[in-house]
Amino acid sequence: MSRKMDRRGFLKALPFIPSAAIEEIKKPDESEEKDVIRPPYISENSDFSKCAGCEGNCITSCEEKILFRLKDGSPKLVFGEKGCTFCRKCAESCEFEVLSVENPERVYVNVKINFSKCMAWNGVMCFSCKEPCIYNAIKFEGLFKPQILPDLCTGCGFCVNICPSGAIEVFPVERESGLDEKTA
Repeated sequence: MSRKMDRRGFLKALPFIPSAAIEEIKKPDESEEKDVIRPPYISENSDFSKCAGCEGNCITSCEEKILFRLKDGSPKLVFGEKGCTFCRKCAESCEFEVLSVENPERVYVNVKINFSKCMAWNGVMCFSCKEPCIYNAIKFEGLFKPQILPDLCTGCGFCVNICPSGAIEVFPVERESGLDEKTA
């Protein structure tokens, strides 16, 4: 089944196309490493330096094609048109057990709504972010004030691209602070 991309979808995809292509050929500097969103199935003991010796099976096995390989061999998750379905294929294909199905089905990110960009927070009836959230992690106070519930959010990213105003922002959790189960 072929799906046509409308103008909005095309314009929203443009920023991701060059960055995904560039990530494949350049080594991240320290500031970029802080902004790397890692795939699910990691723990605080996951050693991404082991990825240098692998063939990138986690990237090729990703059905949603949201994993990209950095120059050091480690995987980076990029929310483009899709999000993570937690299919486990990346973890099952990881030969060095950097990713493991024993670890939680969670992408360790902080997901926030930028209220100044959010159409619902500015009086326009919009439920775009709530509809794809199968975990009901987005709660509306009345009709106009969406809130992300960190205890329910898995960080899958399906709400990110669907937002027509780009109000949902995703930030990686700092590894120094640990992987907190309640942070999503």
